[in-house]
Amino acid sequence: MGQPVGRTSRDVVEPDLPPGQRLQRGWPVTHYGPVPKFRPERWDFRVFGATADGEKHAWTHEEFSALPYATVVADLHCVTKFSMLGAEWGGVLARDLTALAPPAPNATHVMVWAEYGFSSNLRLADFLSDRTIFATHKGGELLTAEHGFPLRLVVPHLYAWKGPKWVRGIEYMTADRRGFWEERGYHNIGDPWREQRYSYQEEPGDGPEL
Repeated sequence: MGQPVGRTSRDVVEPDLPPGQRLQRGWPVTHYGPVPKFRPERWDFRVFGATADGEKHAWTHEEFSALPYATVVADLHCVTKFSMLGAEWGGVLARDLTALAPPAPNATHVMVWAEYGFSSNLRLADFLSDRTIFATHKGGELLTAEHGFPLRLVVPHLYAWKGPKWVRGIEYMTADRRGFWEERGYHNIGDPWREQRYSYQEEPGDGPEL
């Protein structure tokens, strides 16, 4: 088991919630569409796009499960205005995965791909945060299917839609491109501390034109 990565100093000096959020004592199930059926023999995780070696990389479920395991203690802020504080997430750190399949030097963004073609875009710097994790566990227990089993991305410093459930791969990109919700009116960056909920709040440079 890896060593937990704790909260940042901001969490210590600012224990309050991001603007517009409320404290949630449970973990509500929120998602768009049906829960996919997990078939381990068909499941794989892919890294493609602007990779450093120009090749595609893939892991079976067994191979992905054997990657170095780490834990991160972090909050989850949903754009629907609930916040869950101090959860322990276990899985594979994004930075550890990118060490195995690094991006090309000119890569600037990542598209995270999930089941049913769902996608969410991230700046590469956000993706490489030391607390961004491909989670398989919460609180030491395997995720349930409704919460993203077998794999969900958690990006604690952004709204939770930036961390899709049922993740199947990442695409390195040399230019930004909006994902599923970003094309449908959600903010391209999604910083909860700046309350970046919707695209009409975007400033020049926050994202590609709709």
